[in-house]
Amino acid sequence: MCGIHVDVRRSAGTGALRSFLHHCLCNRGPDHFGQVTAPLNAPGSEDDDAFLTFTSTVLSLRGDHVTKQPFQDRQTGSVLCWNGEAWKIDGRAIQGNDGEAVFALLSDASSSGTGSSNTILEALRSIEGPFAFVYFDAPSKTLYFGRDRLGRRSLLICHDDTEGSLVISSVAETCDDKWKEVEADGVYSVALHAGLFSSPYAPPSRHEWLPETGAEFVSLPVVTVDVTSLIGIFNTALPTGNAVLLSSSPAVSALRDQLTASLSLRVLNIPEPPVNGSTSNTRVAVLFSGGLDCTVLARLSHDLLPPDQAVDLLNVAFENPRVAAQLHKQAKGAPVDVYEACPDRITGRKAYAELRSVCPGRVFRFVAVNVPYTETCAHRARIISLIHPHNTEMDLSIACALYFAARGQGSCHEDTDPDVSTAVYTTPARVLLSGLGADELFGGYVRHPSAFERAGYPGLIDELKLDVGRLGKRNLGRDDRAMAHWGKEVRFPFLDERLVKWAIETPAWEKCDFDNAEEISGVEAGKRVLRLVARELGMEQVAREKKRAIQFGSRTAKMESGRVKGTMLIS
Repeated sequence: MCGIHVDVRRSAGTGALRSFLHHCLCNRGPDHFGQVTAPLNAPGSEDDDAFLTFTSTVLSLRGDHVTKQPFQDRQTGSVLCWNGEAWKIDGRAIQGNDGEAVFALLSDASSSGTGSSNTILEALRSIEGPFAFVYFDAPSKTLYFGRDRLGRRSLLICHDDTEGSLVISSVAETCDDKWKEVEADGVYSVALHAGLFSSPYAPPSRHEWLPETGAEFVSLPVVTVDVTSLIGIFNTALPTGNAVLLSSSPAVSALRDQLTASLSLRVLNIPEPPVNGSTSNTRVAVLFSGGLDCTVLARLSHDLLPPDQAVDLLNVAFENPRVAAQLHKQAKGAPVDVYEACPDRITGRKAYAELRSVCPGRVFRFVAVNVPYTETCAHRARIISLIHPHNTEMDLSIACALYFAARGQGSCHEDTDPDVSTAVYTTPARVLLSGLGADELFGGYVRHPSAFERAGYPGLIDELKLDVGRLGKRNLGRDDRAMAHWGKEVRFPFLDERLVKWAIETPAWEKCDFDNAEEISGVEAGKRVLRLVARELGMEQVAREKKRAIQFGSRTAKMESGRVKGTMLIS
């Protein structure tokens, strides 16, 4: 995880980072701070009217050394600010540092492109992984920027004609309406011509992620209404006959294989975290509610990780004063633990017990992250600034849970690992696993059976397409900004491009079997394919766990009033 900030201004010396932004960028990338500043044109030329400042901070998670950013080609002056992970280029796994590999790819494309943008765009389209980037191609004086096809990393843009500035950043400098989230629908470019700020502002040009030819996972027709996230074509076929999803169905073993491949990229070969006072050998932590999605990730991680590596399970619970008052009233003077009464704490401890039973020998460390109401209030303004331009009560309640969970600080008492048993424990893991994407891909929300009841499989398919298509706009940039603030990188195994492609090209009834009752397969219809995977992994209890939204499971929603609606703007 890294921080990106690129500033293009009319005047030199006016692009200094504000203290809040400097703090946020360094929190995202605590291992290195780098900056490159240059005039757009040669000094003294008539066109010397813009200055570029590139800032990168680095959280080092790839390769055997800290790779400094921004990357700069000393011969051409081209610069790259890179945030995220490039797992593969042209279908081939990257060995060593991915940022260096991407910069070499773009430099070669620039030098061989003879001024054309096509070679640079083709190079960018060949990258698989979650990322955001800004690349200045000095020979053509063009700024390229964007987010991956699913929008798994944050990138914001702000244009200000009055100041004469164009800013692209991982985090907004201010909470005003000039900041917009860069859409994850293509690569954007701006020609940094003479008089950039003196003429009417022209919006950046958008270039489709879809190539005419390219890697297997994006080889698609350019025009089709069923392309989802520019990765695959959604399967809209309807079942014929009596199609039933069972443990023996091919989709169940296929999903397990897809998840294993995705997790292998995300949990193996993580560098040992810097010494932080902990003696634990923990490199991976799971955002852990005890629900189906996150517990399957923890269970499969056990099959992949070396036996001496512990896995931290970060379970967050909040003191909600409105709910706490009700609990104390019901207890009639008896002691009440408001944190242990949280729904996600209850399911979390149950799933933790099942993991320990199914995976003997693995240290799963349950970290109880308890957040008093006073602490929620103390951090509220910061969280609002981080998630901007998202600004609803639902955004805030979800971000609060993710923000404190990612901090990874809580109580931990382990009989299996007494050396780290402590009342205050902070996970040393800098990689977090999230189950986000499973509900959208496999029909896990309440609205999915409702859509099926209204319009059968056609209605369900339309709802699934809508959910997958808006992940980058609704969730991922906001969540990235909230969690990366603690120097952590959140990884989404369910949102691997190849897994997403497989999922959307698989018929709906092979994912969520609403045509057949629970008694036939033993698990409910929503996310049935994933529930059957959990059962095959020995997680019988988890396979039957109901879906619960994080803001209600951790009790961040409706803290002051039960009448607050999620769509209301933050006051």
